Amino acid sequence: MDPVISAGIVAAGAGLITGFAAGMGFRFSERERAAPAPAPEPLLPLAVNNVLSVLRSSAVVLDQTDTVIKASPTAYALGLVQGDRLLVGVLLDLARAVRRDGEIREIDFDLPAQRRHEPSRAMSARVAPLGARLVLVLVEDKTEARRLEAIRRDFVANVSHELKTPVGALTLLAEAVSSASDDPEAVRRFAGRMQHESVLVDDLVQSAIDRTRSIAAANRIDVHAGGTQGLKVIGDERQLATALGNVVENAVNYSPEDTRVAIGVGLTGRTVEITVSDQGIGIPEQEKNRIFERFNRVDPARSRATGGTGLGLSIVKHVVHNHGGDIRVWSVEGSGSTFTIVLPLLDDAHAQPVDQQVREATP
Repeated sequence: MDPVISAGIVAAGAGLITGFAAGMGFRFSERERAAPAPAPEPLLPLAVNNVLSVLRSSAVVLDQTDTVIKASPTAYALGLVQGDRLLVGVLLDLARAVRRDGEIREIDFDLPAQRRHEPSRAMSARVAPLGARLVLVLVEDKTEARRLEAIRRDFVANVSHELKTPVGALTLLAEAVSSASDDPEAVRRFAGRMQHESVLVDDLVQSAIDRTRSIAAANRIDVHAGGTQGLKVIGDERQLATALGNVVENAVNYSPEDTRVAIGVGLTGRTVEITVSDQGIGIPEQEKNRIFERFNRVDPARSRATGGTGLGLSIVKHVVHNHGGDIRVWSVEGSGSTFTIVLPLLDDAHAQPVDQQVREATP
């Protein structure tokens, strides 16, 4: 074949191939432009977004640049977030520290009021990593909880102040009587003051019965008292009446209808024992060591119904111990309880045994 003709055929073939490749390339390019672009991966997974939407806490999610990509309505309402920025510097610092090392952090802080003359709010925050790129900030408003805790703390402090022991004063008076033994007038004066610091147990029992008379009658609970009369103990009558009244009131409140609460007074050596027994719900074994703790309740539902504060037995323990005494409890769940208050005897010269159940709280 003529070399010129062969060269022409080769050139024509190359042109066809090039043209075909160019055409196919154009078609593929058109297809790529016509196909939809892949959706970008969402920063916040849908499941996480749904969870954050129902959280009661204020929730804020930050990306790598500290931009807010998700915030709950309460976060905006409290002024934590404005637009896409987190406004609380201490939370931003915490978020950056969490982003650096992946460690969960917590902090309590005060949030300034948004309006003048409003108090700041007590807040608690927990900051944690959310995946590899995000940080989650959860903020709780603790203002009301702190207020209630302050009320309880002040109440306990006031109660403790009111329940200061009179035993120390009696000790000083006794020493004064001893040192003034050669001065009859001084002895009479000091003895008179000591008399005001002694308490007739009969009066304490009667006060406790009177205190629970109405609720006992309403629930058909008989409150009986008996034992040894005429016993005296050292102490403040108001405080001791409060202590014994709390024990009897508990016995009535935790007793079913048509049952009996018995108050007994006895003498053991140089101590007076006052027992309060009921036929109530009893105390679970695991709760016996905790019943004298502040705000502890064996039956929270019943305490709410009767308006209990959870301080009754803690006050009893405080009063009794400050009077140099002790309190014990025996109880079987479902079979009732017996509380025994033990106090130092002041004078048993006129103590007389009497029959049980001589005083009744209900007709």
